Amino acid sequence: MKKIAVVTDSNSGITQEEMKKIKDLYVIPMPFMIGDEEYFEDINLTQEEFYKKLLSNEDISTSQPSIGGIVELWESLLKEYDEVVHLPMSSALSMSCETAKNFAKQFNGKVQVVDNHAISVTLKVSVFDALKLAKKGLYAEEIKKRLEDNINNNSIYIMVSTLKYLKKGGRITPAAAAIGTLLKIKPVLQIQGGKLDQYAKVLNEKAGCQKMIDAMKKDFETRFKDFVEKGEMRLMVAYTNCRDKAEVFAEQLRNAFPNIPLLYVNPLSLSIACHIGDGALAVGASRLIVNEN
Repeated sequence: MKKIAVVTDSNSGITQEEMKKIKDLYVIPMPFMIGDEEYFEDINLTQEEFYKKLLSNEDISTSQPSIGGIVELWESLLKEYDEVVHLPMSSALSMSCETAKNFAKQFNGKVQVVDNHAISVTLKVSVFDALKLAKKGLYAEEIKKRLEDNINNNSIYIMVSTLKYLKKGGRITPAAAAIGTLLKIKPVLQIQGGKLDQYAKVLNEKAGCQKMIDAMKKDFETRFKDFVEKGEMRLMVAYTNCRDKAEVFAEQLRNAFPNIPLLYVNPLSLSIACHIGDGALAVGASRLIVNEN
């Protein structure tokens, strides 16, 4: 049986501390520029420090991890492992996936870059599926195929508490942001197939949480129906700087979907929080490739 290393980045929401407890897993910290200084998530930038800077209106931007650093990591891992499975965030939201694919070609199949359009909580599920498949004895190429065959079997809905950061990132026009702020409109966004789109507009958080529950219910009754019946779907909650609200929302989801396990309630990675701001709530759903039951 081949020895497989699984690599992802901090977009997955897997922290450096969590990584240290998981055999064969390696997490690349996402880089940030804050003013003129470079920071790395979970290395020299904590969640608390990030939000302090964000709410102080410091200029924050994200960038791709250094491809040179990634290649060096692959080379180092291949001294210990036979193959590497690399899971970056969806190619629909970042160029880092395509960049990694191009550089992986020089490793003659020993490095397999997966693009299954996952991000954040759905990427985390994919990472753990990859680890389970490796433990079952699958080769890196087989793991990549299994993950990419599952490409459309995940869903995320996000309610943001402010339009400020969507405006800054060009997701909405300044005029729409001004009107939305005046009317206290909260957009609910969706990530389907790796792309971020507007799903609905609501007037308050209570309505937004219900809208996300209704949207997930529709997904479970339609495109995920067969997987729900097989017990293969899982729920996840993510949030930005609002743990208490996330726990309340998680309980609402448990009540709405008593037969679908909720895997975790995690903070969103900072590279995502940078674009949506604090106070956001999200629900994700993924089909497990390897059912632990």
